[in-house]
Amino acid sequence: MSGDRPSPLVIERILRDREGIWQQIVAERDLNGLTGRMLTSSAIALACYGAVLGFFHSPLMALTSALKLPLLFLVTLAICLPTLYLFNLVFGARLSVRQSLALVMVAITVTSMLAVAFAPISLFFLITANDYGFFKLLNVAILTLSALVGLRFLTGGMQVLNDHGLLAPEAPTAKATEQVTAPAPVQAVPAAVPAGATPVGTPPAGQSATAVAVPAGAAVAESTSNGAVTTAPAPAQVPAQWTGQPAGASFPPGYPPQRPWDNAPIRRGEPTQRPASMTLLYIWILLFGFVGTQLAWTLRPFFGDPGQDFAFFRSIDGNFYAEILRTIANL
Repeated sequence: MSGDRPSPLVIERILRDREGIWQQIVAERDLNGLTGRMLTSSAIALACYGAVLGFFHSPLMALTSALKLPLLFLVTLAICLPTLYLFNLVFGARLSVRQSLALVMVAITVTSMLAVAFAPISLFFLITANDYGFFKLLNVAILTLSALVGLRFLTGGMQVLNDHGLLAPEAPTAKATEQVTAPAPVQAVPAAVPAGATPVGTPPAGQSATAVAVPAGAAVAESTSNGAVTTAPAPAQVPAQWTGQPAGASFPPGYPPQRPWDNAPIRRGEPTQRPASMTLLYIWILLFGFVGTQLAWTLRPFFGDPGQDFAFFRSIDGNFYAEILRTIANL
């Protein structure tokens, strides 16, 4: 799918071609255009959802909420992004500012588009269940769910960057002269032969020392002491460089001795350790959430208590979490 989509459809590319989005961020290709389209889409979506929130009180509150909800997300991003970028540098990551911004904007775009997708449901309960406490909790739950999905995209994108080595310090370049030394071939140690015995493979006196090669696995006849004839698999041919014997010579079962590297256990690579930057990301997500909720409390009202007159801002008292607990208790 092409990256030159109109800005209102950038969410379609994020959802359908997320691998393409991650690769574009890794390559830093047209990040300014991509970030601009995500910023525009997020602002429009959050403005629409903010209007639904404020409409519970009055059309004027709907207008102010449409302005304040996009401002809430963008100001939170502006406060927290430098922390994410600088701490990534401290821990050796090689992300640029544009890459960090694009990654976070993917999460915000997904969050805002999911929130506006819930807007008809919120509007339905606004019309059919005109209860301020329930409406407030419903929309807090919608925004929380949307944010969790958006943050899942953020962690997925960071994992892709980790797979490309952008979250780990750059490894030093290996010397060109360094070579891997192969194990030296092991020469077979001749077995001790009793005095007077004829070594295996030695022809009788007067015959030429020509060894007859027998195909591996072929059956050969052997005579036993009682005259019976039995068959047994022919010994496999062993390359001369392994044994020090003439090429084509055959050996009894169990010969030559096993090489040290035969049937050696395969050593699998160690599992990739999670870099410090990934651990830092989860801490940063918590920081982003705390800053965002406190800023939302500072910028309130978004819903507008119908029992109070219109106000662009309320006095700063209490906090967001205490207000949510109080609202749940009053249901």
